[in-house]
Amino acid sequence: MAGRPLPRERTALSIWFWEIDRVLLALIVVLIAIGLVAVAAASPVAAIDRSTSSVAVNPLHYFYRQILWVGAGLVVMLFVSMLPRQEARRLAMGMAVFFSLLLMLVPVIGTEVNGAYRWIGSGMLRFQPSEFLKPVYVVTLAWMLSLRAKDKSLPVIPLSGAMTAVIGGLLMKQPDFGQTVIFLGVWAVLLMLSGISMKAIGGLIGAGVGGLALMYLLYDNGRDRINQFLGLSADAAGGPTQVDLARSTITSGGLMGVGPGGGQAKFHLPEAHTDYIFSVVGEEFGLLACIAIALVYLAIVVRVLLRLLDEDEPFIVLASAGLVAQMAIQAIINMGVNTQLFPSKGMTLPFISYGGSSMIALSIGVGLLLAFTRRNPYMAKTPYGQRASYAPQWSGR
Repeated sequence: MAGRPLPRERTALSIWFWEIDRVLLALIVVLIAIGLVAVAAASPVAAIDRSTSSVAVNPLHYFYRQILWVGAGLVVMLFVSMLPRQEARRLAMGMAVFFSLLLMLVPVIGTEVNGAYRWIGSGMLRFQPSEFLKPVYVVTLAWMLSLRAKDKSLPVIPLSGAMTAVIGGLLMKQPDFGQTVIFLGVWAVLLMLSGISMKAIGGLIGAGVGGLALMYLLYDNGRDRINQFLGLSADAAGGPTQVDLARSTITSGGLMGVGPGGGQAKFHLPEAHTDYIFSVVGEEFGLLACIAIALVYLAIVVRVLLRLLDEDEPFIVLASAGLVAQMAIQAIINMGVNTQLFPSKGMTLPFISYGGSSMIALSIGVGLLLAFTRRNPYMAKTPYGQRASYAPQWSGR
């Protein structure tokens, strides 16, 4: 009727849309889109590797499966991001307990893949507990360390360190040194953000150096990879290593790349669709595309930190910073290996590499990040430090 204002939408989805960090969500969608293109380019390599004389795998088999994982991941991300902060925290902590128990069961019921026991189940139902544990454990650590803001006498730092050490030990048993580095790295980041002293930070650095030395002395797999990377292994002159192949692939495309589907060096890569997909991008789309991907990750980190500038709740600051740090550390490790800056390490590139466990786990992490950084755009700070609303309530008539 004329003169009567149209009713506003007040569905849960419309409220979510106005409260969510749409810039952060757009950056994640960009990464997912890049990932689909990259998996399509790398899928023929994996298909050839897994084809036999009697069974030929479709060249785009892994691309089609990745579309399914992306669809499932987006649904999970949407669901988790719509949760209120408290419910998101409770969900993460419950999942942390569950996947910690599964991680303990991996040595007993785990499935062997390429000489490592990191998986549970088989086929499409096979998953990696450590992947799912990463984001939810970050939230659990953030909650524990945020308790120091209320009572500094609580022994949350040694307790969190002991818990992280146990998880690191379980991961090294698989063996999985890369995931161990991520857990320890995020724990160190959260400790520094929680306000520990410079003396304690120095102790962390010393412990990290000591840990690397012990790893080299006691961990055969890690020592072999470092020796191979440095050219110290007995078979170093026997042929190109994985990181040699990755570097030659990523640089073979020059600045602009050889074009989609035109890459040939990628067919010499192991696990081109997962660990070394960054090199496939470099060959077919050029070094400029690789730089663009790195800048997207940087933009995600900067966006989250900007979002936290006016956040005054310690848990939200720690959880959000920890979640984005986890993604950043993982991306740095993967890109560093592909560019021959680090020794070979099986590590997926977040939202770009193929993988169901990786995609769903990352979607949970981003869903939690979006849930923690949600805020009403009509709420503003008053001069007295309290939030006041300058717009009609969402639940109004």
